Amino acid sequence: MKAVRSTLFMAYAIVWSLLSAPLVFIAGPILRGLWAYRFGRLWRLGMQFGVENILGIRPRFIGLENMPKEPCVILSKHQSAWETMCIQDIVPSGAYCVFVLKKELLSIPLLGWGLAAMKMISIDRSAGKDALDQVVTQGRERLQKGFYVVLFPEGTRVAPGQKKRYKPGGAYLATHVGCKVVPVAHDAGELWPRQAFLKTPGTVTMSIGPAFDATGMTEAEVNQRAEEWIEEEMHRISPHRYSNAAHNAT
Repeated sequence: MKAVRSTLFMAYAIVWSLLSAPLVFIAGPILRGLWAYRFGRLWRLGMQFGVENILGIRPRFIGLENMPKEPCVILSKHQSAWETMCIQDIVPSGAYCVFVLKKELLSIPLLGWGLAAMKMISIDRSAGKDALDQVVTQGRERLQKGFYVVLFPEGTRVAPGQKKRYKPGGAYLATHVGCKVVPVAHDAGELWPRQAFLKTPGTVTMSIGPAFDATGMTEAEVNQRAEEWIEEEMHRISPHRYSNAAHNAT
């Protein structure tokens, strides 16, 4: 049954993207304003319909009251493609998110063209400190225009129960702009593994942590505070992934 669901969803996703994605990168720029984002939301909602009703994967949100009403930096765990869609549901109604991503993604047909039309924050990850400055320059402009900025501090999708070094991009942006930071943990990788065709029906828990103001903090302090909350929350929502580590520690 899992294979049937996954096959049907893949077919649905292809057809839906062919129908709706051109609106993002063709009609959106022609109409200007927020139309690219509005069409992007239409595409996303259609995809989420398929995720929930074909794959049978549904979200459960915890801590929505922690999300600030004003634009901020969101630092999230990254396990799958699922959160790139559903994390946009945790911001206030009517608000939009932009993601910090590697510029190579912009060259992917349909997806990349849509990301470019929505002016996502694209960086050259090989540029070192210049890449961080790119994040600040573009991120400040997006925040001032009312967009929430989403970053995955580990830089790549990480399997459930594992952790990579938290990179400084999000902390660098938050400290240089002086805005709030919101940590986010979730267990999407349990149902939607990285690069896996087969998805498992069930409920993904996404937990939104308390916001904190990065003004006056160092990048290291911001990263440490976000990392500590996210990883502690991961132990709480996915305890089975950490039971062996706890046993070995004793």
